[in-house]
Amino acid sequence: MRFQDLDLPAPVFQGIGAAGFEVPTPIQEAALPVALKGKDVAGQSQTGTGKTAAFLIALFTRLLRTPPPPPGPTTAPRALIIAPTRELVVQLEADARLLGRFTGLRIVAVYGGVDYARQREALHQPTDLLVGTPGRLIDYLKQRVWSPARVEVLVIDEADRMFDMGFIADIRYLCRRLPPPERRQSFLFSATLSFRVLELTWEFMNNPTQITVSGRQLTVEQVEQLLYHVGRHEKLRLLLGLLAREGGERVLIFTNTRAEAARLVERLRRNGREARALTGDLDQRQRLRTLAAFKEGRLPILVATDVASRGLHIEAVSHVINWDLPQDAEDYVHRIGRTARAGAAGKAISLVDERSAFGLEAVERLIGQRIRVEWAEDDLFLPEVRPTAEERRRFAEERTARGHPRDRGRGGPRRSRR
Repeated sequence: MRFQDLDLPAPVFQGIGAAGFEVPTPIQEAALPVALKGKDVAGQSQTGTGKTAAFLIALFTRLLRTPPPPPGPTTAPRALIIAPTRELVVQLEADARLLGRFTGLRIVAVYGGVDYARQREALHQPTDLLVGTPGRLIDYLKQRVWSPARVEVLVIDEADRMFDMGFIADIRYLCRRLPPPERRQSFLFSATLSFRVLELTWEFMNNPTQITVSGRQLTVEQVEQLLYHVGRHEKLRLLLGLLAREGGERVLIFTNTRAEAARLVERLRRNGREARALTGDLDQRQRLRTLAAFKEGRLPILVATDVASRGLHIEAVSHVINWDLPQDAEDYVHRIGRTARAGAAGKAISLVDERSAFGLEAVERLIGQRIRVEWAEDDLFLPEVRPTAEERRRFAEERTARGHPRDRGRGGPRRSRR
C-alpha cells in the first residue's frame, strides 16, 4: 500500500510529504484503512513503528472533513490525545505540528513541569486538538478552562503505561465526561493488549477493531539482540570495553533506579566517557535540555530510567544497553524500541548479572525467543579508574540504605551456548 492509495485531504498529504514519509509502516498499513472508515482501533504496537502518524493522519482527516461546531463560551477541543508522560506529550505535540502544519488546525499541549498560567492562557483560545497528561488535563477541566463535550476523536496512547503509572482512575474520569463512544471515534495504542487494557476498550470504545502483532514482532526485526553474563563488580569494565569496541554516536543505557543511573554517570565520567542521566527527579527544563543534547549528537551517552523508554522519538540511536534487565518484562520491549527506528539497524545489549538474571526468563517468554548469549573474552574488560575513598564510602552508604548485599561472583549464572 502507498499513501497515495488512501483517500486523504490535500493538507494531510502535504504534511506526510513534509514529514518525509514515503511508504506506510506495517501498523499504518493495517490501521489507516480501518480508521479512515470511521471505525475505532485498538492497536498493539511498540514505539518506533509509526503508530503516532497512523492516528494523527486519521485524526486530521476526520477533523478536516467534518464541519466544526459553532464556538462556545468555553474552549471545547474537537480531538483529545491523552499520554502518560510529559516527554511523550511534548513529542506528540511536535509530531502533530509537523503532520498538521498545512491543516490550519490549532494544537495545544498541557503537561506538568512548565508554566501553569501560560498553558491555562493558551487554552482560552479556540483549540482543535488538545494533547495532555491526565493530571494537567483534569486540573484545567475542574477549573472549567476547557470542556470535553465536543470531542469527536479520542486517542489514548501508551495505554499499558497508564496502568503502570497509576493513571487509570484519571483516564476513566476523563472518558466518562466525553460524548458516548458511538458519537466519537476512538483510538487506543499499547505495547501489549493485556486483559486490563482490553477492559478499557470494552468500557470506552465502540466495537474497536483490534490490530495486533505476534510475540516475535514485539521486537523490531532490525534490532540485533544479545546478552553477556557478567558479575556485577565487573560490569563497568565490560561496559567500557563494549563502548570502545562498538562505538556509536548515540548510546542509550538503561538502569532500574535513579540512584544507579547517577552512580553510573559518575563512573563513566571518571573513565573519560561523557554521559548524563535522564531520571524522574529532573525538572522539565533539565529534561528537555538533556534530551536536546542527545538528539543533536552533542551528548554521546544518555543513562536513563524507564521514564525515558516510552514514546520518546530519538533518531539514530545506535545502541541500547541494559545495564540492568528491567523489573517488568514489557519494559524490555520499550527500551530496545529506542533503536532501529523507521527501518534503521540497531543493537540491544543486555548485561545480565547475578541479581537481574532472574528476570531473563520472563523477557524471553514475552518476546517469544531466546536472546543470543555472547561470552566476553578477557581483553574486552578494560581497566576501570576506581573511585576515591570518599566516593567508596558514599556508595557503601547508598547500598546499605537500599538494602543491597555486597555484589558477588564474576560470571553470574551461566547458560549453555546456543
